Amino acid sequence: MPPRQIYLLSPKELSPETIAVAFAKTSRSPESFREIAAGLTDESSARFHEKWVVGYGHSSVAEHAVLHIAIENISRLAVECIESNRLASYTEKSTRYQKWDTNNFFIPPELDNHPLREKYIQTCKLLFDTYLESIPPTRALVEARAPRRENEGDEAYDRRIRSQYVDSCRFLLPAASLANVGMTANARVLEHAIGKMLSHPLQEVREIGEQVRQVTRAEVPTLVKYANALPYLIETSQDLAKNGIIREQATASEGWCTLIDYDPCGENKILAAALYRFGGMAYQACLERVSSADPAERESLAKSLLGKLGEHDTPLRELEHTTYIFEVLLDQGGYAELKRHRMMTQTAQSLTARLGYAVPRKMIEAGFNERYRSAMETARETYEVLAAWNPSVAAYVVPNGFNRRVLLTLNLREAFAFCQLRSAPNAHFSMRRVAERIGAEIGRVHPFLASYMPLPAETWQEVESKSFARTE
Repeated sequence: MPPRQIYLLSPKELSPETIAVAFAKTSRSPESFREIAAGLTDESSARFHEKWVVGYGHSSVAEHAVLHIAIENISRLAVECIESNRLASYTEKSTRYQKWDTNNFFIPPELDNHPLREKYIQTCKLLFDTYLESIPPTRALVEARAPRRENEGDEAYDRRIRSQYVDSCRFLLPAASLANVGMTANARVLEHAIGKMLSHPLQEVREIGEQVRQVTRAEVPTLVKYANALPYLIETSQDLAKNGIIREQATASEGWCTLIDYDPCGENKILAAALYRFGGMAYQACLERVSSADPAERESLAKSLLGKLGEHDTPLRELEHTTYIFEVLLDQGGYAELKRHRMMTQTAQSLTARLGYAVPRKMIEAGFNERYRSAMETARETYEVLAAWNPSVAAYVVPNGFNRRVLLTLNLREAFAFCQLRSAPNAHFSMRRVAERIGAEIGRVHPFLASYMPLPAETWQEVESKSFARTE
């Protein structure tokens, strides 16, 4: 028998479109990948894609063409659209580990020659000035509580404590703050991503979409040839907005995290799926067996499924057989991190200044409470003035501290990953509170399986008490 071979088709030697064809042709060719690739040119690869991907709709071929795109100096509002594509990878400039200068904000082209442009600029500058002014007293507070270690240099010390003070100061940064984001995606995902950007209500995002289209066409000209605006997306958004579904806002609800829906039989279904995988019974027989078992037996099955789970292990996929729907009200800075968990289904309402804002406790303890609230109130007033003209543009001026509603649907396997990562001691306190609350709610309804979720002893109530004052 032929010897096993494993090797790379290097993008240094072959274009992404050629690599995609080399993989595609293996389904009908007995030749090795190297032999197939050796007989291809960029021109022949383009003809292949024109026929099979464009002509016959075999879009999966485009998934073998992978591109890495660097996008710089865009607003965090634009980042949301770019990162809304589930099957891609992203790394962005962190608001926790970097600091912003006074003029690091985007001015939307919709405001060109508009009478509100100056008010927008002045509000953004106020927010950035207040952010920079908040850093020294907040850092001094952290330094008093976390003194320098013996022989610890300035840079090492600042690196160790930076997130502890910037975590609170970043609540002042508006959605207009400039960011860099690196995106890795295949051509199939990119085509859809470009279409979404070209259909966006903000001109900035549409312009980014056009630039991404031009850049990717230079590398995979055939595979993103028909990346265009999506009439369905544009028209549906407009129709729903007219009905008041998107724009209607209310005051912040008392219940900031609510388990809206779950399957009361979810634990039994997961345990039955585990028996089904490793046994020989039909699923219905497995489910009947688990459902008729006493609590001690079900607890024993749960232990067999999850009891040997190590710190870096991923639970079996059978945990995906039950889901939970949560409605969460959290600050925009927290949402910027929550949106990275794209295995969930997330539906976020538009960013506004109408659901109140969070007050980090360190702002009060550092003696910066009045300056913080004054800046946030100015942002709220500017938002309302801008929203009366253009609600989409008004969102640029909303700081990270303002709250946003998000609907989340996630399965238990994703809940394990999310809660473990975001409840870790080095996670931002906004996310620790959310992760620990979600873990607690799942534990309340599905205690056998959730008992193996690796959560800290700290409760979400303790995080809330230590980290937040109250919502304004």
